[in-house]
Amino acid sequence: MSAPAPAFFAGPLRYCRWAARERPAYFWSVVIGSAGPLMLATVPPVMKRLGYERAPPVPLTYPVPTGPRKTLTGYDD
Repeated sequence: MSAPAPAFFAGPLRYCRWAARERPAYFWSVVIGSAGPLMLATVPPVMKRLGYERAPPVPLTYPVPTGPRKTLTGYDD
């Protein structure tokens, strides 16, 4: 049987070492989950500094041509 879990606020580094050994799925999911907001704040400025330009947005409507429409002849409905 393993030793009781150390208290987080009493020794955070000791608790992180214990959690990485005893509860690795929980520990690494918290580490990866906390990296998301950090990346949200750091990745876009770094990519812009490296010269990355965002692609223009995809059009959501079809452009309506200007001028009169052609009259159809033949097999029109």
